[in-house]
Amino acid sequence: MTHLLETLFKVIWKDSVEFYRSGPWTGSRSTGIFGLRTNPLYDYEFINDGNEVYYSYTLKNSSVVSLVVMNQSIYLRQRLTWIPQTKTWSVYQSLPQDNCDFYNVCGPNGNCFIDGSPMCQCLEGFEPKSPQHWNATDWSQGCVRSEAWSCKVKNKDGFRKIVGAKLPDTTRSWINQSMSLDDCKAKCMENCSCTAYSNLDISKEGCSVWFGDLLDLRVSHSGQDLYVRMATTDIVINNNADAKHGHRRKVVLAVTLTVFGVIMMMLAFTYLYKNKKKWRERTNSTEEIDEEKQEDLELPFFDFATIANATNNFSDNNKLGEGGFGPVYKGTLLDGQEIAVKRLSSSSRQGLKEFKNEVILCAKLQHRNLVKVLGCCLEGEERMLLYEYMPNKSLDSFLFDSIKRKELDWAMRFKILNAIARGLLYLHQDSRLRIIHRDLKASNILLDNDMNPKISDFGLARMCGGDQVEGNTSRIVGTYGYMAPEYASDGLFSTKSDAFSFGVLLLEIVSGKKNKALTYKDDDNNIIAHAWRWWREGNPMEFIDAYLENSCNILEAIRCIQIGLLCLQHHPEDRPNMSSVVVMLSSEIDLPQPKEPGFLLKKVSNEGEQSSTRQTSSINDVTISLLNAR
Repeated sequence: MTHLLETLFKVIWKDSVEFYRSGPWTGSRSTGIFGLRTNPLYDYEFINDGNEVYYSYTLKNSSVVSLVVMNQSIYLRQRLTWIPQTKTWSVYQSLPQDNCDFYNVCGPNGNCFIDGSPMCQCLEGFEPKSPQHWNATDWSQGCVRSEAWSCKVKNKDGFRKIVGAKLPDTTRSWINQSMSLDDCKAKCMENCSCTAYSNLDISKEGCSVWFGDLLDLRVSHSGQDLYVRMATTDIVINNNADAKHGHRRKVVLAVTLTVFGVIMMMLAFTYLYKNKKKWRERTNSTEEIDEEKQEDLELPFFDFATIANATNNFSDNNKLGEGGFGPVYKGTLLDGQEIAVKRLSSSSRQGLKEFKNEVILCAKLQHRNLVKVLGCCLEGEERMLLYEYMPNKSLDSFLFDSIKRKELDWAMRFKILNAIARGLLYLHQDSRLRIIHRDLKASNILLDNDMNPKISDFGLARMCGGDQVEGNTSRIVGTYGYMAPEYASDGLFSTKSDAFSFGVLLLEIVSGKKNKALTYKDDDNNIIAHAWRWWREGNPMEFIDAYLENSCNILEAIRCIQIGLLCLQHHPEDRPNMSSVVVMLSSEIDLPQPKEPGFLLKKVSNEGEQSSTRQTSSINDVTISLLNAR
């Protein structure tokens, strides 16, 4: 039945040449990396029983027009969708998708790694049949065994497991749907022509065995374990190499720990030497705050004992997390009100200046989409802020978690986007101060009990007077990946640099991917480049989070991607302000086409020298500070 399936459905021929093969069906998908998978456009069904074998698909949104075409070009099979706004067909999927997708590109017993160098590599225990051709990147002759096995001679042959393989061409294979993996191994072992075996599907049931050369192999995210037959000596050599590697790793670890110990001792002496100066500066800054607090700080003051009692003396069980400012604790006041307490740490990457900045700003800001500050504590060396408690923590704890992300359907994500935009609009335009946040990111968006978002963490925010909408600084602080190009390179911040950060956050919400967390294809070194590539190629739906397949309004999501790219344009004057963004999100007005985004940050200022934005430096008055989530 497997042979029939691959011949009728999952193999594409070009004239008399087999051109593409998706891989055997595993129970929920094919073992080819670009086989059928969950997607936001259509549902599919595959039936393979004793009476029939067929595949069908149904569009999830009846208003979407989609068709499948086959032609004689390099992309033999394409799925197209109709885009009414531009009256054009957009390519949603093409086969083959990459160079490893072409049938048997690495020849017999060769394994294809799309990110490998070289792309084709022989299976372990095999070597190129023609080294001359192989080194010239002609892999068509494939690989042969480096040592033949001694069939049915005890302890002379065995199997080596290959993890995550697109299973070989099943033309020369045999299957049994009820056989266990151990029985499958025995079945292969008793036949001298058997070269590999595997489970039939992902349920770890059934048996597939292959005879002769293994054809059309590649590494696959949806692959299975494949057990390849080889001489016992090859298995032993590989195991010994692994053991030697482990020994070297232990030696390196021991040396590293020794060096680390010496460095720590040197740092300790340095700390003791500078400690007196540090605390003198801290005391002077404390006195400055104490002198001004009656004039500037419009928040209720709490004494240390009250907060210590509320947090069970800052118990680890009450700790919610820790960022650049210091630890955050959950507490309960005597009247039953739940609070979150942010406590300035003596080793904080921030300082009293940021603390004072946040206290003053938060006392003057009131909006449903801004986190509410309830009070502060200035007692001795203690500096603490009290916030309303947000039971669902921060947006990143949902958005970048593979389990909790499923709770964020499209309607909820769209609501969160609109609310964040309205909060930023208030900061930029409608508050009695004009505030530029400078550190907008997913970890600074808190979620209340009803998943309503609230912008938090104003330690790095800046006030602008009157109609001022921009400023500059030599002390550049924030989070790499969210900074606008002009801010990272020249210290220029404005409402448009906040709009840039909002654009990054928007793309993260739509895609469910963190800006710098993944390795993207080609030159896509971040999520901005990734989105721009799909938009430029006319495939924005490929960018949408697969978890949204059952809830996503496709046209609305594509519109959001376009808005995000408009916010991310390289030149600030090309970006919309937040009032325009709010209108774009809440209406169906025509949108301009975005220009190239500013994701290629050329340089930053670092003590007068040119340096890559990929570097991280500490906070001081003239350096770039690329902080982690606070």
